[in-house]
Amino acid sequence: MLLTGSLKSLLPQALRRIIRCNRLSISNTSGMAEGYKQANVVILHKSLADDFEKFCHANKGPLPLLYRSKPGDWKCPALSSDSDIRTDCLQYRLYEYGACTGSLKSLKEYTEQLKDMVTFYLGCSFSFEKALQNAGIPVRNVEQKCNVSMYKTAVPCYSVSAFCCNLVVTMRPIPANKLEATVLATSEIEAAHGAPVHMGNPGLLGIQDLSKPDYGDPVHLHPGDIPVFWACGVTGVEAIINCRSPLAFTHSPGCMFITDLKNDDVTVRSSREVPQVHCISQDPLHYSIISAEAAQKIKTLESLIGIDPGDRGIIHLCRQDELLKSCLSISHARSVLITTGFPTHFTYEPPEENDGPPGAFAIAAMLQALEKEVAIVTDQRAMDLNRKIMEEAVQLGILKRPIPLLSYQKESTDAALMFLCENGNCGRPKFDHLIAIERAGMAADGNYYNARKVNIKHLVDPIDELFLAAKNIRGVTTTGIGDGGNELGMGKVKDAVKKYIKNGDVIACDVEADFTIVAGVSNWGGYAIACALYILSTCEIHDRYLRKAVGFPQLSKKMVWLSALPSVTKEEKFLKTLVQHGVRSGKTASLEMEVDGLPFYNTHSLMIEKLLQEVQQ
Repeated sequence: MLLTGSLKSLLPQALRRIIRCNRLSISNTSGMAEGYKQANVVILHKSLADDFEKFCHANKGPLPLLYRSKPGDWKCPALSSDSDIRTDCLQYRLYEYGACTGSLKSLKEYTEQLKDMVTFYLGCSFSFEKALQNAGIPVRNVEQKCNVSMYKTAVPCYSVSAFCCNLVVTMRPIPANKLEATVLATSEIEAAHGAPVHMGNPGLLGIQDLSKPDYGDPVHLHPGDIPVFWACGVTGVEAIINCRSPLAFTHSPGCMFITDLKNDDVTVRSSREVPQVHCISQDPLHYSIISAEAAQKIKTLESLIGIDPGDRGIIHLCRQDELLKSCLSISHARSVLITTGFPTHFTYEPPEENDGPPGAFAIAAMLQALEKEVAIVTDQRAMDLNRKIMEEAVQLGILKRPIPLLSYQKESTDAALMFLCENGNCGRPKFDHLIAIERAGMAADGNYYNARKVNIKHLVDPIDELFLAAKNIRGVTTTGIGDGGNELGMGKVKDAVKKYIKNGDVIACDVEADFTIVAGVSNWGGYAIACALYILSTCEIHDRYLRKAVGFPQLSKKMVWLSALPSVTKEEKFLKTLVQHGVRSGKTASLEMEVDGLPFYNTHSLMIEKLLQEVQQ
């Protein structure tokens, strides 16, 4: 019996001959024939072959199709010379009506049945392990001399006819400082599943226990390692099980077919398409991926909205890349809650200012276009006003349909938890992300102040409590957008507010958000989020990561997203609607200021044009 010592350097043809003669004492092919492609194998009746091929094309991440044989052909000249699929895998599995009824060393006894069957050869992640090692990235399953860990997930694949199943993934522990290098090394090898589909907490994929893989062996993480997951060809095995065909064969997970093809047909990307990795949550730990080009566009948006009209000192509050991280987090969210409302005109009814609602509705419009759930929570006294404004926003075409309008009161000690979660259960949050834009924020003394130090607590419902409660709900992240430091979420920069903003020692908001977006005018922050979400949605690298490499790219919806972007026309119509309902400017002291030679409030149109110009470049 041959052992593994020299198998790394053996040529594929020699390895297949050794396997054919049943002379190996190993349980998997990880690390064998370094630099050559390995393949998952699915063999099924010819009547199912066309639908399975469509299933592969619809789920290219887990099922990159290398070759489809003709019925009864157990050779694959496109992948290898002198091969025989009946004998050239270490081990096979037999499936009858969806049940695994045996493990086999050879399929020769089924030669007659195989005459009416088609073999599919699918890319395998073992193929990129050498590329990882060449990039200085440890491959723990090779180090630990075991099979890779494989897990069933809660992510559904795109179904085709009888073929439907959830995604299966492989997991490799990767040092945190090697994540970006890992993504770069594997994204170029699309025939071997390409870039990871998830990095971080396995629970976000529906995986409960890394120590109990569904296939393969447990692979142990070293201190500082992050679990990184790739789409896996064993997804095809799950599809065969669910199809319940009378007879089918697959390789035994980890026991691949070794081809003669080298891993040199990588996808060459331009520098703009280079993937970047960003951490968007610590609890649960979660990373996201975006192209360098898209990231730079969003950073430019952040720079554009950061101008400081009137030199009020807000430039000292800006935190780099907060817009990017916030929007990446929102992009992954299923359901988003938005709040706005800053009363400043105490002698008028309503007392609202017109900074906040336009930006909030711009975000909501894009979230609707992205088919996310979205709701707005506001003060009880402002419910009727917001309902009327929302109805007109729908009539104007700003929103596709009305958004649920909610109010929050502290009726009990667990009121915030009951509002945010199903029956107060932290494991079942109703919202994944909370956004506050130009929303009065609670100061350290428990009061709420406008810029002139006037206490407006009597006009403000305690919506801050939702942001405070969210800190204790895993998986819920928050964003605060402001332009003066007294807005909800600005607690993250309260020290800078106290130092650089007039009256900051009194008015500074004490409530933090996970992400703090500072803009010259808060509405600009809302417009920037809408534009950034559009950029993310049209980024192919981010789109693939979002959908876990299953299904089809979402770019066919690009025109719907484009129509949801803010525009000068929408802004003008919305502001007129607010004026008609008595909502006034809250920054009267700034009316005579100029930005780029234009009166302050005329710069809204200019800002929108600049943001859209960056989006469309």
